[in-house]
Amino acid sequence: MVKTGETVNRLSRRGYRLTPQRLMILEAVDGADDHISAEDIYVQVCDQYPNLNISTVYRTLELLKELELVTETDLGDGRVRYHSIKKGHHHHLVCHKCGNIIDMDESVLSPLKSVLSRDYGFEAELRHMAIFGLCRDCR
Repeated sequence: MVKTGETVNRLSRRGYRLTPQRLMILEAVDGADDHISAEDIYVQVCDQYPNLNISTVYRTLELLKELELVTETDLGDGRVRYHSIKKGHHHHLVCHKCGNIIDMDESVLSPLKSVLSRDYGFEAELRHMAIFGLCRDCR
């Protein structure tokens, strides 16, 4: 099970219990090769903990998002996906036509963040987002 010091500390400091369900959900997110949906987490954790309720998965993911342990991204397929913050920030280019998803480095959006701050007085939180359009092959 994933019991990193940072995760345990953040949950404990705020008075949250480290339930087996929470730890298994966190482990599913941390162990995912890519972004993972709440439904995928539910299926994975139910293999080990059959009494789990899908609402527990959603509540835990909301808590982990609030504590900045996971990010949430809508990749346009109707399901929100989650990603461990330990795996770093990155963004996605999503092709409307073929569905291809291209990872984009966070530094690409740094100039946009600066312009929004300078010209609009707006402090953007560009942590993990998807930009939709057409990929090179579909244009």
